[in-house]
Amino acid sequence: MYVEKYRVPKQQRSHRVHPATFLRIFNCLYGDSKDEEELYSELTGKNVHIITTIQSWEEKLTEATRDGKILVANFSTPWSGPCRSIAPTYGELADKYPSLMFLTVDVDTLAEFSTSWEISATPTFFFVKEGRQVDKFVGADKVQLPKKIAAVAKATRV
Repeated sequence: MYVEKYRVPKQQRSHRVHPATFLRIFNCLYGDSKDEEELYSELTGKNVHIITTIQSWEEKLTEATRDGKILVANFSTPWSGPCRSIAPTYGELADKYPSLMFLTVDVDTLAEFSTSWEISATPTFFFVKEGRQVDKFVGADKVQLPKKIAAVAKATRV
């Protein structure tokens, strides 16, 4: 059959490269010197902490608990369209609500850690108080995310 003749053998189909891995290789070969933290900080702003190691996650979690803040963790990737589109809004919210601690966790760099949070799509936002998840928001909805964060910020003042 015509289709069978041009079908890629199953063994070759399983060797796909993850988009983030492809971007890293491409950037190394063709000179984009920005690392992931630079990419995230351009998108999110100065009040969002970029998490690329378990140690930095634990430090920020300890800091938020010590300061009595709710931690808002955005699990995302720098190459995803929805993640990139919500990032400026997320950065504005970080500026607007200093009573909360805003993090962006790179799910590619911290793949095993991110898997432990059972993320089904990016971006996924977790609200963590005293080390425990208290709420979750999935998606890049620029109307609903600010409402959710405003409600969380209001609840922390009560």
